[in-house]
Amino acid sequence: MALKNVVAQINGAIVALTELPVIGPIMGRGFVVITYTGRRSGKTFSTPVNYRRKGDEILIGVAMPDKKSWWRNFQGEGAPISLRLNGVDRTGHAVTDRDNGRVTVRVKLDDVA
Repeated sequence: MALKNVVAQINGAIVALTELPVIGPIMGRGFVVITYTGRRSGKTFSTPVNYRRKGDEILIGVAMPDKKSWWRNFQGEGAPISLRLNGVDRTGHAVTDRDNGRVTVRVKLDDVA
């Protein structure tokens, strides 16, 4: 089985776990599902990521960033992003920070209406 297929299955399992009534809130403490539009393709993608919350900011550390490309959608001035955070859909603006090989995507959450 190709690595891409394994990753897709693992991501699918994580997303499913975040949506379960009992396990979901526990999983939601460390995982969030992000949805964004590809900068070149224009397609919509969703993927689970680990995060930390700092006030109205979500910090997503990108493990092995040179092997991944999704975070590049938020370079420069950044781009809009949606998050399924603790069972609630939120929107925000994401910007990539790269420092000494480490990549962090910082999401400034929009105000809740």
